[in-house]
Amino acid sequence: MSPPDRDTPEQKPVSGAASVGPLGIKPLDISTGGPKGPITDTMMKPLAKRFYKAVAVGAAAPPDSGYQILLDGRAVKTPAKRPLQVPTLPLAEAIAAEWSAQTDTISPATMPLTRFANTAIDAVADTRDAVAADIAAYAGSDLLCYRAETPAELARLQSERWDPIIAWAHEALKVQFTVVTGVMPVAQPAAALAAFGSALHPHEPFRLTALHVMTTLTGSGLLVLAHARDFLSAHDVWTAAHVDEDYQISLWGCDAQAADRRVGRHAEFMAASTFLTLVH
Repeated sequence: MSPPDRDTPEQKPVSGAASVGPLGIKPLDISTGGPKGPITDTMMKPLAKRFYKAVAVGAAAPPDSGYQILLDGRAVKTPAKRPLQVPTLPLAEAIAAEWSAQTDTISPATMPLTRFANTAIDAVADTRDAVAADIAAYAGSDLLCYRAETPAELARLQSERWDPIIAWAHEALKVQFTVVTGVMPVAQPAAALAAFGSALHPHEPFRLTALHVMTTLTGSGLLVLAHARDFLSAHDVWTAAHVDEDYQISLWGCDAQAADRRVGRHAEFMAASTFLTLVH
């Protein structure tokens, strides 16, 4: 291996950067107390200059251990300096396309699939049961189980969008989730939570990463499980998760800053859905 030039991340490290790429990762903060927020990595700066010319995909070693991304023939590593190896060729090719698309600098904000893969390898692989438990915690206080009593139009919209998912969960998981009006917490049946938890198996880190990202962005484990089981499209999940917000927008209009934040969250959600598809 030739020594790095002065523009490579080794020469200009960025808070936990790997040998090929300044993709920092936020450590997990998951406990038994319930959801703690996203596990995706934070955006680190300054941006590193692009230091490579050719991007390729190769088989990882040992055989049958997946695929790796090669920059000028060198394998990419994660921020924790683990091999960036992914389980499927389509996912490896999509990640390679992100690296190819970088111009003068490497911008993690434009590389969501790479960021998710880093998270899966550096964080979720070591804490997969805790991550699964965190997703299940969302189902314990799921967005779909808390309904408005008034106004009547909002209650109607919630019922129209959410009742079919509750019915699907009853059929798919053979359990019933409790639906109430108001926001006072209600304990879900233990059998319902156990069935939801079982549905997350196997605890494969790449799959769990995608599920956790989508769950934290929507506030609903049930919506995301329905998407993972191909009952709902990504568009339908996003729409169902924003019934309340869209109703308020219809009454009062949209705040520009809130709209910008929603665009960013939507892009992250769609990237996580793509990641989930490419994992299989």
